[in-house]
Amino acid sequence: MTTLWDTTGSAVVKELAAQRRTGGAVMSGVALTLVVVADEGRVAEAEQAASAAAEVHPCRLLIVVRRQVEAPVPRLDAEVLIGGRLGPGEAVVMRMYGRLGLHAESVVLPLLAADAPVVTWWHEAPPEQIARDALGVIADRRITDSAMSADPVAALRTRAHDYAPGDTDLAWTRSTPWRATLASTLDSVSGRRGDSVRVRGGQVEGDPESATAQLVAGWLSARCGCDIPVVGTARVPGSAGIDSVELRLDQDEVVRVQDDRKGGAVINQPFRPEAIVALPDRSLGELIGEELRRLDSDEPYSEALEAVTGAAGLSDRPACRDHVWYDPMRPQQTSEPVNGNGNGNGASAATPAPTVPDDSADADEVAEAGEPDSPADDSAEQGAVQAPDAPSAAGGKAPARKARTR
Repeated sequence: MTTLWDTTGSAVVKELAAQRRTGGAVMSGVALTLVVVADEGRVAEAEQAASAAAEVHPCRLLIVVRRQVEAPVPRLDAEVLIGGRLGPGEAVVMRMYGRLGLHAESVVLPLLAADAPVVTWWHEAPPEQIARDALGVIADRRITDSAMSADPVAALRTRAHDYAPGDTDLAWTRSTPWRATLASTLDSVSGRRGDSVRVRGGQVEGDPESATAQLVAGWLSARCGCDIPVVGTARVPGSAGIDSVELRLDQDEVVRVQDDRKGGAVINQPFRPEAIVALPDRSLGELIGEELRRLDSDEPYSEALEAVTGAAGLSDRPACRDHVWYDPMRPQQTSEPVNGNGNGNGASAATPAPTVPDDSADADEVAEAGEPDSPADDSAEQGAVQAPDAPSAAGGKAPARKARTR
């Protein structure tokens, strides 16, 4: 492991190449690049989960920690590891200070594995609009976790409003054992009958505020063509927020799957003895590993999200997003698209800030001078950014700034 203090993106790329040469590592078999965006307090948990997933899916792991965006001087600290604590592959942990955190993609892009898909996972409260974060725009697949929000059900509505094919949610991933058990149970009833089974109604018993319980109910509603609500229960539900699922079938039959709180589920169905199947709680690394198995659109998730939120046509939206520049210190300068995707659908006045400032559009300072400009050059900019009377996009011209590569 090599730690680089107050470094640049170019130095990180060089150090990664140097360690690969000295260590004799060959990453030709890498399957993807996993970009993890985490809060400082959750970095250890994110590292453990990502390294567990990397053991199953060889990948280049890039962990981004945005710290102190309001810091007056941008700074990058990085750890470069090959075959260390973060798994057998290549990994870089980057802590970004100051306004560099708003341009994290400038450091991440040169580190992406060539010709490999990109997956971005937010191990923090999910962003309201993924189009505001360039690390999500460059990704082929985007993983959030509505359960980490203060209001998980409201977070599901936000995800539906901002949805684009390729999005998924760990709240949905936690429901996989329940969905598999319910599907196999109905298959068993169909096999006994020798005919198809019709679900006439039912309910999911658990925590109505659980995103996972709501998504299971939405999935059943979408697949069965009837309303399956989430109702409260006297028992405290398990980690998935579900205590039991009861389905009323045609021919006056009832199927019930009950969590036994011992890592399994008890299945009750007509004309069959009571059965117990495994229903274990899975680690965060196992959840991420499951999501890395597929990189295409998860249509069952979009159907469940539609049923929960009442949205329509989620899978018909374009998968490509347009980056919408958003500065938390100048929020009045951003005009947001109506649908939040940044793809222009329904946008009335989307005017993202230019990627390259006017004063450096025709010049590459790094190419001409051989090194990036000094962070001290940003002192004038910081004063303008932090001033309460800073000009907005509609009321005046933003202060000029130099292009910087970090």
